[in-house]
Amino acid sequence: MSMPVRSTDLSSGVAASSETVSLTPASTNNSRESALFREAQQELDRFKWCASERAGRDLGTAAVKQWKCNHWWRWCRERLVEHLSGTKYWSELDQKDYGLLNRDFHPNRDLAKIIVAKIIAGGENLDIIFWAQDTHQNMTDVLEILHLLDINSRRVTFWQENI
Repeated sequence: MSMPVRSTDLSSGVAASSETVSLTPASTNNSRESALFREAQQELDRFKWCASERAGRDLGTAAVKQWKCNHWWRWCRERLVEHLSGTKYWSELDQKDYGLLNRDFHPNRDLAKIIVAKIIAGGENLDIIFWAQDTHQNMTDVLEILHLLDINSRRVTFWQENI
C-alpha cells in the first residue's frame, strides 16, 4: 500500500505532492495483503511526512533511508514482541509462536522473563550471552531460551529497491 505524502514549501506556502515510496516486496505476489507490510508502509509514510514538515521540504528517499536505518529494526522487534506476547497476531510470523510468552516455554521462568525484557529493550543474542556470562547465569538455560525465541530467524528484511 502506498500513500502520497504532502509537504508544504515554507517559502511559498504551497503544498507539494511528494513521490510515493512503497515497502511492497517485488518478489512476493500476495505482499499487498500483508498486514505487517501495510502497517510498516503507513508508519514510514507518517515518519516521512513529519520529517518533511520539520525540514520545510519534501525529504523523499532521504527520509525513507533515515527510517530504514534508525527505526525499521526496532519497529519489527516491537511487532515480534506483540506476536510472541499474544497481543496482536501477525500472519507473517510463525503461528506456533503466537502467545509463546504467555506459556511456560522454558522451566527457568525467571531467566526467561529477564531475557525477554532484554530482547524487548533491543538486545541481540550476543548481548544477552555476554550479559549471562558476566552475571554467571546458567548458560545452558540461556542458550535454550534464545533458541526457543529464535529472534534471528524472525527478522523481516527491508526490501525496498534502491535504498
